[in-house]
Amino acid sequence: MAQAAKVKFRKQVRSFAFIWAGLTFIMAAAAFIAVYISFGPLAGSPTSNVALRSVSLPTEMAASNTAATLQPTTAAIAPTATLAAEAMVAQANTQLILATTRPLDVDHFEMGTQVQVSYDRMDEWTNVAANQLGVPWVKMQVRWENMETAPDQYDWFETDTFLPSARAQGMNVLVSVVTAPEWAREPGVDISQHGPPADYADYVDFVTAMVERYPGMIQAVEIWNEQNLDREWTSVNGLSAENYVELLRQTYNGVKAIDPNIIMVSGALSPTGVSDGVMAWDDFVYMDQMIAAGMLEVVDCIGAHHNGYNISPTVRWDQVENDPTASFRGPFDNPHHSWSFRSTLETYINKVRMAGGDQDLCVTEFGWATADGLAGVPQGLDFAYDNTEAEQAQFTVEALDWMSKLGDVRLAFLWNLNYGPQAGWSPDNENVSYSLIGPNFDFREAFDAARDWNAAYEQQFET
Repeated sequence: MAQAAKVKFRKQVRSFAFIWAGLTFIMAAAAFIAVYISFGPLAGSPTSNVALRSVSLPTEMAASNTAATLQPTTAAIAPTATLAAEAMVAQANTQLILATTRPLDVDHFEMGTQVQVSYDRMDEWTNVAANQLGVPWVKMQVRWENMETAPDQYDWFETDTFLPSARAQGMNVLVSVVTAPEWAREPGVDISQHGPPADYADYVDFVTAMVERYPGMIQAVEIWNEQNLDREWTSVNGLSAENYVELLRQTYNGVKAIDPNIIMVSGALSPTGVSDGVMAWDDFVYMDQMIAAGMLEVVDCIGAHHNGYNISPTVRWDQVENDPTASFRGPFDNPHHSWSFRSTLETYINKVRMAGGDQDLCVTEFGWATADGLAGVPQGLDFAYDNTEAEQAQFTVEALDWMSKLGDVRLAFLWNLNYGPQAGWSPDNENVSYSLIGPNFDFREAFDAARDWNAAYEQQFET
């Protein structure tokens, strides 16, 4: 009797497994059809090509702008089952995506832009980036603290919104993963400022979980952000480049074990004139420290930031000519390398080459602020009053042209595409003055200039 019961039980389990497999297949097929209807064919097919043009956003999109931060609607938040189905569809389409040219194999400069996540208009923004601005790359900042609020408890809503939308446009994505959640921080640390986890394995686990969830949707990962500043790397061990490189090393090995084609980018440093080792390290000093700690052994591209002030990107810090009309006097009255876009990038490259590295730079944030069309700018952005919209456009093109000819810059991301209309203007929002699209959904001159430059540049690589 006992043996017969076991046999009967096995048959029941086997029948249940068959039924479950069948239901899973049906759900995946239904999800695929739903996603196909929503997103259409993958970018690159004849029906997905949209000519580059300078236009406003769709009328209904502009009309609904409230100059305030967009909030998720009930309709925009997909149920957990739907998100799981989308993940299965992503897995099924991995080979289609990876069939395109691998970013690691591209040997020329490419341009991208950072796009703020939109709860209900993500597809429109990725369409603007891909088909109006015409760039092959977008950057997303992933704030770990918001996505794993307790160990192994993930909220993937933002990445579920952003990454499939970028994939549908055939775009490459760089994710910049920052800010440890409170539960992961070091005991006794000041949690009012951002900082690393006590156990670097927690960060690695999060990043690798994300890479595994979105196969083929992430082409580059930037490990942290401006870790030479205490506001970004508040740790009981201080601003330690050696500790940062250990975080980089562990994450590099974890991601490469999953997908060796992902470009691993070191966290971009902040150019700063402060170098007390407590509040900040000068970025040139900290770069030397990272190289000494072995950074070049575990990175594909060297991260860099430079948001320009009120001088041209082609001018070195010690060759700035006085502009008596400038209200912001930093570059003119207090010469320092941190003011200069060109000096910053050239020095990084020279340091890497002198240390025997062949890595290029990935400029994960650059741009120029303007106060044109705004009621004002936040404290600390006074230099924006010196830059007209026309100068913002001029400096942007000069930077793109210089980087593309340098031969040592692989990627450069304009900061930023859409923080203006997404966030609206407020006295404490410094991102709006850099935005290529203004608070009232007006396309600034820098948008048109960057679009035209990129279209002309990319023509030489068309086959």
